[in-house]
Amino acid sequence: MKTIIYFIILFLAIDEIYSQIDYSKTVIYNNAIPDYPIPYVLPTTSDIKNTIDRIKNYIVNTAVFNVIDNNTGEKILPNSPINKNATVDKRLGDYNSWDYPNGVVMLGMNKITEITGDTSFFAHNIKFFNFIFDYYPYFRELEKKEKITRHAYAKMFHITALDHCGAIGAGLIDTYQKHSDSRYRAFIDTIANYISNVQFRLADGTIARQRPQPESLWTDDFYMCIPFLAKMGVLTGDKKYWDDAVKQVIQLSKRLFNEQKGLFDHGWNTYSGDYDPRFYWGRANGWAAMAMAELLDVLPVNYPGRDKVLHIYRTHIRSLAELQDGTGLWHNLLDKNDTYLETSASAMFVYAIAKGINEGWISHIYGPVAQIGWNAVASKVLPNGQIDGVCEGTTYASDNMYYYYRGASKDATLGTGAVLLAGAEMIRLLQNKQIEIIEAKPNSVNSTFHYRKKNDPPMK
Repeated sequence: MKTIIYFIILFLAIDEIYSQIDYSKTVIYNNAIPDYPIPYVLPTTSDIKNTIDRIKNYIVNTAVFNVIDNNTGEKILPNSPINKNATVDKRLGDYNSWDYPNGVVMLGMNKITEITGDTSFFAHNIKFFNFIFDYYPYFRELEKKEKITRHAYAKMFHITALDHCGAIGAGLIDTYQKHSDSRYRAFIDTIANYISNVQFRLADGTIARQRPQPESLWTDDFYMCIPFLAKMGVLTGDKKYWDDAVKQVIQLSKRLFNEQKGLFDHGWNTYSGDYDPRFYWGRANGWAAMAMAELLDVLPVNYPGRDKVLHIYRTHIRSLAELQDGTGLWHNLLDKNDTYLETSASAMFVYAIAKGINEGWISHIYGPVAQIGWNAVASKVLPNGQIDGVCEGTTYASDNMYYYYRGASKDATLGTGAVLLAGAEMIRLLQNKQIEIIEAKPNSVNSTFHYRKKNDPPMK
């Protein structure tokens, strides 16, 4: 009797388990061609170029390089009389302002010109920075004469955060190295002095912020300082910049990187210490991945600390590959599949993975991850060149609700540069002469992509 009762209970328990399965989300074996959410295909270089061309055209068409009277809309020239209402004309958007998202755009524009030879991308950089520095004296005089400190150039004149200088400074270095201008170089040195000698740090020299807690580390700051330091080392030949960049990766990672999960916490502070709650925000992880790629790109193979940077980078990339959603994108909170799929972080990961394959830092077997990631990101580029699904500006928070409900739209510019960089690196990957790509068979029930070294023996 007990045996019968046992099997009845077991049957009821199993029946309850099966009743809770959502079969609408379960793939039932039927020997049918998979219905992939995005095209499961190998993009061509022309496909990628067409996508980044649309983005460039949108940037160029909306970046109005004018200063106007904020009240009347009247255009103000660099030699016009000082007008206290002067401001940069942002009526069509923010692609003409001194801010960190535009620094990443400049890096992307430069990289595309390097890889494709299309000089129209880099031409935008020159136009952008010439506009900035043409009006620099005007706003200096405006501030002095009118005693105004809240104006379009405040972040340049009064640098108080890495957001004001690091990423856009890296873009300025890239541009200066191809278009020498003494005004560019003078301000590059101003940024270098700020990062090296003024920016707040912990007692051990780790780059830090004084918000939201008095001693806070942000994973975002990987990108807000490390690419600049990496490029400054190349520009000057002074290894102190590389030493500082390596130190930042190692010491920021000591507090922010979860080695077991292979992910970066968005923020850490001295009050919570070893018991800091972890929130693995996508774009913060993207900033870290891209920053490490920029640093590895310039460091000699045997440079002190490079092996530690490479280990962190590889561990991170492995986890990112495992967390990629079936759509090809990544979630806004990387380990929370009920948060929305986010475009900017996804583009950053595609760039960091494709770059790593091209440089030989990670295995070529990661190729399909970058490939489907790019296809998914490209699907978010609208016909007019805007990029949809980009998370808005996000501060370092200490609760899940905040991250779950951050908005995402086509109007946030925080992913534009990353998509350009990802596209450039994907073109390199498709043209990589060391790799052959075995394509999935179209309309096949069971076929996938394999990235293989060309000198490997054939598959059998």
